[in-house]
Amino acid sequence: MSFASPVVAAAGSDDPAAPLVVLLHGRGSHEREILTLADHLPADLAYAAVRAPIAEGGGFAWFANRGIGRPVASSLRETMDWFRKWLDSVDRPVILVGFSGGAAFAGGLVLDDPSRYAGAAILYGTLPFDAGVPVEAGRLSGLPVFVAEGEHDTVIPRQLLDRTWTYLSDESGAVTTARRDPVGHGLAAPALAALAEWLRLNRAE
Repeated sequence: MSFASPVVAAAGSDDPAAPLVVLLHGRGSHEREILTLADHLPADLAYAAVRAPIAEGGGFAWFANRGIGRPVASSLRETMDWFRKWLDSVDRPVILVGFSGGAAFAGGLVLDDPSRYAGAAILYGTLPFDAGVPVEAGRLSGLPVFVAEGEHDTVIPRQLLDRTWTYLSDESGAVTTARRDPVGHGLAAPALAALAEWLRLNRAE
């Protein structure tokens, strides 16, 4: 399947050398919605919110699903390859920040090629297990990762949230900052503040 060129919305620093935080929205959303996160994150970083390539539900999606949090492997591969073509034009450190479906997409990208990224934040979502990307022990060795989950999230299956938490905290080899807040499927204010602090500490020049 061929996709149109990415629609990208930008915010933050206009310094071409500033690390780039790529914001990846959830299923059925769009780039302008997640770009609002940049207002709460370090101003000296650059932000690019990318629109997912598959139209769905009045918004856009990163991949076809075979169930909530379970990407179709062939669809995920197509969209990751599409995204990487855009990313090839970016010559600076890149940190991925994904929410919900965007978290699964960010997880797929970083598991597929860990050395390409300076870090990844997995917000209220699952890694794309059983979807054609490697998840062996030590896969993300040394990579800064931030994971936030809602204790009362009923959108993403709890089994997948728990598997993501365990893999990132205990198996992946990543340098993981992980937190759970007493919320559902939505970004808690304390988690957003913690994400901002994590970005300040892990920005790569």
